[in-house]
Amino acid sequence: MKGEIFLEMRGIKKSFGSQVVLRGVDLDVYRGETLVLLGTSGGGKSVLMKHMVGLLQPDEGTVTLEGKLISNLSERELSWARRKISMMFQNGALFDSLTVGGNIAFPLREAGIKNPEEISKRVCGALEIVKLPGQEDKMPSDLSGGMRKRVALARAVVEKPCCVLYDEPHAGLDPITGDSIDHLIKDLANDHGITNVIVTHEIRSMFRIADRVVFMKEGLVYWQGTPAELKASKDPVLVNFIEGRSEDSDL
Repeated sequence: MKGEIFLEMRGIKKSFGSQVVLRGVDLDVYRGETLVLLGTSGGGKSVLMKHMVGLLQPDEGTVTLEGKLISNLSERELSWARRKISMMFQNGALFDSLTVGGNIAFPLREAGIKNPEEISKRVCGALEIVKLPGQEDKMPSDLSGGMRKRVALARAVVEKPCCVLYDEPHAGLDPITGDSIDHLIKDLANDHGITNVIVTHEIRSMFRIADRVVFMKEGLVYWQGTPAELKASKDPVLVNFIEGRSEDSDL
């Protein structure tokens, strides 16, 4: 799936001390697609994702969002990009002291929206999208793991972003609950035109939801293509990953 480029990354390098994580990544994200980032642990997927919304700045290289360079902006200047792109963190990152409604409303209040009716309307709309209507008054401690993920997703979409980033959205979920999250992700793309970028190790989910797959290895894009092309690949690195085999396995 290709079309208008929404986000463009060129030559992204990132190190933490002596640890080199990204070695010069080039990547385009197309508007409206569901892009899955795969790869072994330590390959740089989550670090690359954090560059997409300015949570990290590259040591070298550029990130361009809708034609505007964002890889050199201050936190204040990044507010424009943060309205375009939101992120659903791996553990949900809900505030335990706030209700469901309070958690979802948090980014609205941070953006300066003060009208209670407007906030309530937007919170209700976000809960409808994630199929949790009427749950505003519950506390995070009252929710199952799957419900917490849905609330985190509602918070990610309440400002009506163009793109949502997901860092391991299936972590800690059983397969059925994980499947429900996959359906929500596809609904966001199909019904709301939202661009999705997902870091996951869940191969079944990748085949269900991805329009395009990028496989990262040792801080670089090793391969990219469609799920069907990945399934048909004879590349031993990709085959071993998809089948869950270590390179020295003789099973």
